[in-house]
Amino acid sequence: MITDPLFYLTAVPAVLIYGIGKGGLGGALGIISVPLMALTTSPIEAAAILLPLLFFMDIIAIYHHARNCDYQQLMVMLPSAVVGIFIAGYFLSVTPEYGLEILIGILSVLFSLQYVFFSKAKAVPGKKQGYFWSLLSGFSSTTIHAGGGPISIYLLPQQLGKMQMIGTMAVLFGAMNFFKLIPYIWLGKMNTTNLSTALVLFPVAPIGVMLGIWMLNRVSQKMIYQMCYFFLFISGIKLFWDGIQELPF
Repeated sequence: MITDPLFYLTAVPAVLIYGIGKGGLGGALGIISVPLMALTTSPIEAAAILLPLLFFMDIIAIYHHARNCDYQQLMVMLPSAVVGIFIAGYFLSVTPEYGLEILIGILSVLFSLQYVFFSKAKAVPGKKQGYFWSLLSGFSSTTIHAGGGPISIYLLPQQLGKMQMIGTMAVLFGAMNFFKLIPYIWLGKMNTTNLSTALVLFPVAPIGVMLGIWMLNRVSQKMIYQMCYFFLFISGIKLFWDGIQELPF
């Protein structure tokens, strides 16, 4: 188990934020969680510690929302997302830590810019765009648990009803998190240290979900997203700079 107090200064808020997103403020909110934790541990360890917690939260979400899933959209998205997951698994196996820091820094900045420039997109993407954004979602979900950004670019313009959107996202990410276990077990990251650390953080997850439910009609969702993407941008810049500093030349 990780005992460094500095780690928990970032891990507890990271899990809370992800739980708040699962509670109703939007799954993409959790995009900041791995970059935040990666400030005090390696990126892949941060992602591995979060994965069991996300899997638990997604089981609950699927139980409540599976009946609202648009399974036609799911069949467009899930196969490409699984391909992205396995591509990411191979990428993680051959990339040094400084490479992951650079990647996460770049993705963090790009997703911040995506929120600014693409969150109001009106054009309805077709299946080919769906395959592309789903593959990118699987890749970014595996590396930094941030699949919500790319998939939102495809799914939001489809004009699904609110409950359909929630149900489709719940089933999609629940399935993706199941498949993500395969590369993380293969990489040896579902080890005793990471699992015991996840167990310590486990009580924080339902607190975050309950906070999300409580905040749903009390706090401006737009303001929360703006704050999270601002900190995502800042942490992305820092991680990118740290990775550049560690380059062996």
